[in-house]
Amino acid sequence: MATLADTHPTLLDVSKRLDPNGKVDKIVEILAQTNEILADAVYIEGNLPTGHRSTIRTGLPAPTWRKLYGGVQPTKSRTAQVTDNAGMMEAYAEVDKALADLNGNTAAFRLSEDTAHIEGMSQDLASSIFYADEDVTPEKFTGFAARYSSLSAENGQNINASAADGSNSTNTSIWFIGWGPNSCFMTYPKGSVAGLKTDDKGQITIENVDGAGGRMEAYRTHYRMDAGLVLKDWRYVYRIQVDFAELTKDAATGADLIDLMTDVASFIPNLTGIRGAFYCSRRVHSFLRRQMVNKVKNSTLMMSDVAGQSVMTFDGFPVRRVDSLLHTEAKVAA
Repeated sequence: MATLADTHPTLLDVSKRLDPNGKVDKIVEILAQTNEILADAVYIEGNLPTGHRSTIRTGLPAPTWRKLYGGVQPTKSRTAQVTDNAGMMEAYAEVDKALADLNGNTAAFRLSEDTAHIEGMSQDLASSIFYADEDVTPEKFTGFAARYSSLSAENGQNINASAADGSNSTNTSIWFIGWGPNSCFMTYPKGSVAGLKTDDKGQITIENVDGAGGRMEAYRTHYRMDAGLVLKDWRYVYRIQVDFAELTKDAATGADLIDLMTDVASFIPNLTGIRGAFYCSRRVHSFLRRQMVNKVKNSTLMMSDVAGQSVMTFDGFPVRRVDSLLHTEAKVAA
């Protein structure tokens, strides 16, 4: 069971945040992650109060080769509707008013808590985009890994797990995602607002704070983000799974990352009209750079200047770092 010290800042927490002058010090956020997918993802308002419903073409009408005086039977196409649910992610920050007011640092102390809560929610969202599964956690949405989990599924042709290891769990994935309104996008419920909503509740009275009927004056902040993932056209996402433990800087052994990524362009129907990017972990990103230098010259993998920054690109698409991608994935099912 969580104790009060686990859920509410204590005097010790405050003392650990003060500089020698008694002011709230700048906190070094060593737990912060780089999840560049959050800046790329396209957000579109859902058409349902709980998410988004898509209508997908599943069959084309067959034409008839007609002979003279022969008849032609009418035909029709087939469609299916798919509903993608959005989840509600929420958090509260509460601190004893007297504690927050110490040394006149109320705003600075509450801001330090806001920063931590927002980072925690961002990391959870980035992880959920890939690994959430409504069959396991119904309150979340379903991410990419659960949708691209079997080579025998219809979208199995957009999975390459040839370099993954089935005997252990040291696998990781490189993803190509073509964001767009007709391919895949993030959604939020109809009538709501996209992004993180922060509501400063101000000073409130917490009832029964000590479990014995006692009350406490506190400051409270409420955070909420509603989000879901819509996959309208599975052909615009491609998964490459490799055994991370076998990667080498020159691809002499282990996965040849550049060769595997070359396949992607052949499987994506149309590379125009989408916001496309590759996503991989920070450590895989490092191996890609070394393979680019040590193995391949004049490759489609290169460092490009984008808005004054050096960005790795492949086939013209940026290669993004996502710290939420794991190195402990089980191999994709056959």
